[in-house]
Amino acid sequence: MEYVYAALILHKLKKEINEANVSSVIKAAGAEVSDAQVKALVSALADVNIEEALKAAPVAVAAAPAASAGGAAPAAEAKKEEAPSGKSEEQAMEGLASLFG
Repeated sequence: MEYVYAALILHKLKKEINEANVSSVIKAAGAEVSDAQVKALVSALADVNIEEALKAAPVAVAAAPAASAGGAAPAAEAKKEEAPSGKSEEQAMEGLASLFG
């Protein structure tokens, strides 16, 4: 997730989203940098209009709180969903492309 946040920070600051810049943001945050994840992110975002993706995002975000309004049980279910699913790193990064395009 920190890789996507790094890209969003760079976009907000109107900086180029490239491997060096993403790596720098991740390092500055104190996290370990995975070159494979950085390359996959930069590649996935190459043809994406981030402004358009951000405009579409509030619709999906607004639906999430309504689903969890039921109390503690939905929160427990959400934690179960976050458990590792056995996907490889490459499969996970391929899914990232679908979020932005």
